[in-house]
Amino acid sequence: MPGLSFDSILFLCVANSARSQMAEALARHVFGDGVRVQSAGSKPSFVHPTALEVLAEIGVDASGQTSKSVGDVDPSGVDLVVTLCAEEVCPAVFGDARRLHWPLADPAAEGDPEARREAFRRVRDELRGRLEILAALRDVPDGPEPTEFHASLRVPDVPAAARFYTWLLGEPPRTWTRRYATFVSERLRLNFVVVTCDGMDLHHDTLYHLGIDVGTKDAVVEAEHRARAAGWPVEKPARTTWRGTPLHELWLRDPGGNLVEIYARLTDEELRERPDDLAPVRLTP
Repeated sequence: MPGLSFDSILFLCVANSARSQMAEALARHVFGDGVRVQSAGSKPSFVHPTALEVLAEIGVDASGQTSKSVGDVDPSGVDLVVTLCAEEVCPAVFGDARRLHWPLADPAAEGDPEARREAFRRVRDELRGRLEILAALRDVPDGPEPTEFHASLRVPDVPAAARFYTWLLGEPPRTWTRRYATFVSERLRLNFVVVTCDGMDLHHDTLYHLGIDVGTKDAVVEAEHRARAAGWPVEKPARTTWRGTPLHELWLRDPGGNLVEIYARLTDEELRERPDDLAPVRLTP
């Protein structure tokens, strides 16, 4: 499974007062009953009233939450741990849980009440955006096995793009914020970024296409089966083409409308089977 698989998540900071409390409430809102959500701190104190206020502004009720100690959490019941400390030292949790670190400045550190409220809103919005991407990356279906890829592009929907490219590349992004997701793969020698378009018009004619090499004709055919099972739009079914660079190829569209080619170069034996009319040959029914 190329995405992130988890059924329970724990958010950690020091006081379990602001960032982790907002993360807990927002995660419950994003995941619903599908994921068990907890938060805790190494020095629990109280739920900050401004956290409750800014959550209520977007229709999220966290009034029933309390500040909890990390010592009261059973590590064996946690699949994923997200630490939120920036300058502070976040508490450590033992066990086999996967760990993510989202360093966010403590909004409660602001002295002026209005500046503090704005800081809480910024953290709230950042957390909500990151959680939406995290939800999109959960349990991504199996995709092809690429051997090369290179690109960078703006997208209208970062979570949808992050989910699609996690499926396509076979691994989740290394880092993300609510505005971008960065894929870094030593295996593919890849550094690929999807970044929010900030409302700008996207002109797809400026991008010819994106592509991955999956090695063989059978892998191209299998990629079509997996794409259809995952619900990705198939622009052109798998086929062998002879004009230009002879390839076995499959064309998809990503959630932003960009064309993606999944291809394999022909072997010498396959090249000898080239038809006189160079007509493409369909590989799937």
